[in-house]
Amino acid sequence: MAPPRQPDQSTQAPASAWMPPQAEDRGPPEGDTDTDTEGGTGTLDLEGPLERRGRLAPGLHIVATPIGNLGDITERGRRALAGADLIACEDTRVTGRLLALLGIKAPPLVPYHEHNAARMRPELLRRIAEGAAVVLVSDAGTPLISDPGYRLVAELVEAGLAVTAVPGASAVLAALAVAGLPTDRFMFAGFLPVKDQARRTAAAELAEVPATLVWFETAPRLAASLASLAEVLGPRPAAVARELTKRFEEVRRGTLDELARHYAEAGPPRGEIVLVVGRADAGEAPVHDLDALLAAALARLPLKDAASEVAALTGQPRRLIYARALQLSGKTTGKTK
Repeated sequence: MAPPRQPDQSTQAPASAWMPPQAEDRGPPEGDTDTDTEGGTGTLDLEGPLERRGRLAPGLHIVATPIGNLGDITERGRRALAGADLIACEDTRVTGRLLALLGIKAPPLVPYHEHNAARMRPELLRRIAEGAAVVLVSDAGTPLISDPGYRLVAELVEAGLAVTAVPGASAVLAALAVAGLPTDRFMFAGFLPVKDQARRTAAAELAEVPATLVWFETAPRLAASLASLAEVLGPRPAAVARELTKRFEEVRRGTLDELARHYAEAGPPRGEIVLVVGRADAGEAPVHDLDALLAAALARLPLKDAASEVAALTGQPRRLIYARALQLSGKTTGKTK
């Protein structure tokens, strides 16, 4: 979800210090008698589970990339990108540009995204099974977070092939860290739906989750989405974080209705947006837009089923929900079996 990034001009270690190994030269040197043992709490390692003597072992390496500031690439991330036999990425142009900025000679890049994932997975599994070290990246941030990839990981696990994470930048965690809202429990729910009724339904489904809620949203839809959330969830505290880690980073905090009014008047902001919403207080009754929920349910279910679903969702008596569903559908009790 990232446009081309403007790099931070902080000093970087020379990428040439890391040279990618040959595929046939995996693992420790012959005769290696190293007897590393597991550490306990508080210990730090310099190599990961699929690294040995500065070389990547065969498997899938899930590598986080910067979300906007080039300085946020990790040293392990650099080594993985430089040492891969193959990099699977959302957009080869975006990843190629990142590698160029990092001074890394690009290994072969192949696209892996929602439109070609089913076709590419068997090829990636084959390469890993044959001994390749494959790196998976998204355009920005941590792969698999609102990006394709979990099916690839699941199939690798089922096949008994190695998978490891090389953690780093994450827009979700960065937004949580600066929002000023509880972080002991949170739920990331991806992008909010495009259509208003679907947004209201999505918000109502999460209204009683005892956790801080996190969504991605686009700038043109931000004001409308905040208004929908305010109507369904009430005046909860929230934060709109945009351009995280970049020069013009901004975090605006307020209640959902206050933020909705601000962006309706100010217009769409620039940049990428993470929306963080506080959880419901204990005992707080959620503010459901009943008609919106019923309309969405009636569009895909028979009347009785729609009433049952909304009653379960809102906790309101089914007979009252059913009566309102009858009114919305233009039917009367006498006409409905």
